[in-house]
Amino acid sequence: MRSAPTPPPRLAAEEGVALGGAIALFAITCAWWALALWPVQDGPAWLERTRLVCFGVAESGLPDAGGWIGLIGGPLGMFAILLAGWGDGFRSLTRRARTSRPVAAVLWSLVLGTVLLAGGGLGRVRQEGNARTIADTIVATPAGAQARLDRAAPALALIAHDGATRSIDQLRGRPVLVTFAFAHCETVCPLVIRDVLAARERLDSIDRPPAVLIVTLDPWRDTPSRLPAMASAWSLPERDVWVLGGEVAAVEATLDAWEVPRSRDLRTGEVTHPSLVYIVDADGRIAFVSTGGADAIADLVRRL
Repeated sequence: MRSAPTPPPRLAAEEGVALGGAIALFAITCAWWALALWPVQDGPAWLERTRLVCFGVAESGLPDAGGWIGLIGGPLGMFAILLAGWGDGFRSLTRRARTSRPVAAVLWSLVLGTVLLAGGGLGRVRQEGNARTIADTIVATPAGAQARLDRAAPALALIAHDGATRSIDQLRGRPVLVTFAFAHCETVCPLVIRDVLAARERLDSIDRPPAVLIVTLDPWRDTPSRLPAMASAWSLPERDVWVLGGEVAAVEATLDAWEVPRSRDLRTGEVTHPSLVYIVDADGRIAFVSTGGADAIADLVRRL
């Protein structure tokens, strides 16, 4: 390559701002995408909360639609601002790249890095899709993919947010949705509760709409006195939907009987758990189990 001519001072300053801004934008985008997409097994609670606040949480565990708009539209918008403010600098850099190996190397590195970043994000989405193949099949085609379990529901009798002891036996003669959540959860729990309540609304016209029992996964903090506040925070209907708790030993025994996978961090009290909804028929037998999705849950109830 021929040696690049030295640009005028004003243009050189614009080149410096344009190149520095592009490098900074690329570094920030890499960090932002890593925060949103880097796979973390049993990550700390602060990371889950940060991801939820910044990117939302879709059912797949990846960012929701708003999160993707921020991940993609944010960097593109900032790059457009750089072009609008320092377009002469970018154009000058492009011209100089034809004659300057260092400038060309930096610009091509940014282009290649952007391509690799996009490819990595696409690979992460595909990886999550493969990992959730079974769950997605259950949610997407419940009528064909789920065989009826038809086994007796374990005992369930705990204190409800209205102060009464509620048991699954009291609800014989109607379907029951049994799920599990806790007050401090900001990721899986709000989604599964939303899905269960939405499914119940979809089933309001059937002869016997399902009751809903939400068992706390954190009886240490979700004491009976706190259950009314949880019901209010989750906007539970006044009838036929209860959040349940009680003594730690009683709640833990119930969770064990219902075979609920969970892991509690003794430092923070946070509980790692899957999205799980049992569909119990009018005879008190577990008919199906779902990983969530309002339509999927409603379809399973209609199959009872």
